[in-house]
Amino acid sequence: MRLSDRDPQIGADELIENLVPPPRFDHVSFDSYIPNPDEPSQAAAVEACRLFAARVSVRRKKWSLFGGKEDEGKLGLYLDGGFGVGKTHLLASLWHAVPGPKAYGTFVELTNLVGVLTFPEAVKRLSNHKLLAIDEFELDDPGDTMLITRLIKELTAQGVFIAATSNTLPDKLGEGRFAAADFLREIQSMSSKFDVVRVDGPDYRHRGLPDAPPPMSSDELETKAGALPGSTIDDFDDLCKALARIHPSKYGRLLDGVTAVHLKDVKPAPDQNVGLRLVAFGDRLYDRDIPVAVSGQPLSELFTDEMLRGGYRKKYLRAVSRLVALSR
Repeated sequence: MRLSDRDPQIGADELIENLVPPPRFDHVSFDSYIPNPDEPSQAAAVEACRLFAARVSVRRKKWSLFGGKEDEGKLGLYLDGGFGVGKTHLLASLWHAVPGPKAYGTFVELTNLVGVLTFPEAVKRLSNHKLLAIDEFELDDPGDTMLITRLIKELTAQGVFIAATSNTLPDKLGEGRFAAADFLREIQSMSSKFDVVRVDGPDYRHRGLPDAPPPMSSDELETKAGALPGSTIDDFDDLCKALARIHPSKYGRLLDGVTAVHLKDVKPAPDQNVGLRLVAFGDRLYDRDIPVAVSGQPLSELFTDEMLRGGYRKKYLRAVSRLVALSR
């Protein structure tokens, strides 16, 4: 099969129905999260998420004699930390621990959802939920940030709980922390509604593991792809063209039934547009735990040094972390 030959379709109703944790996190729980004993913030984060889940599960909208809602604590929980420390595991565990209706999506998926449904319709469909979980809250695009900020404001006014994670990098990678203060400042009046919990530690995907395997030859790649039912093989350039014509909200559907992805003649992304599409595609691969094998250049060189120094460096380095893990 070639991914570049596919034309995935998905309707608005299905977009809402698909707001659930990715398959990789179908069965996670607080008990299955193993805190690093050298990082006490991880155990503390588990306990904070348990308490928040308990509040979501039991809370009812109550009214005082003067017509206002009683203050039952903050409606928001924000997990701040580097990638690879298990924030998504904790967020998905929180989602699994509370009754519905509830929704779970990445920041990008939610911006896509609002674009497809329109803002009023998105608010209408989500306002009866108990919980909205937002993974990888991003501050790269001011317009998208304010859009989701407005969505959060509208939903919390209806009593919806919000749990979010950041897409920050650990200090050891030279990026510095994204800092919870940046998040709180960006969401302006919503800041008082969020408790911030730090989750520190090294990227678990690289604990004691080797670097990305070297690329295969084209013949080896084709032989490997041909031996595995359900696998795909594409020229890298063809895949990039396909990703340009397919809306990112459909990248998950693009991978339905795929067991492994093989890419021929991989090279660094030629520009930011291609790079950001590859980030979104890599996230959907990682969500589904789909192995990746390549010829050409290694996946660790998918983004140029200039890109890694630019405004989207957090996204690119997260993508490299995930794709290298999948290529092992």
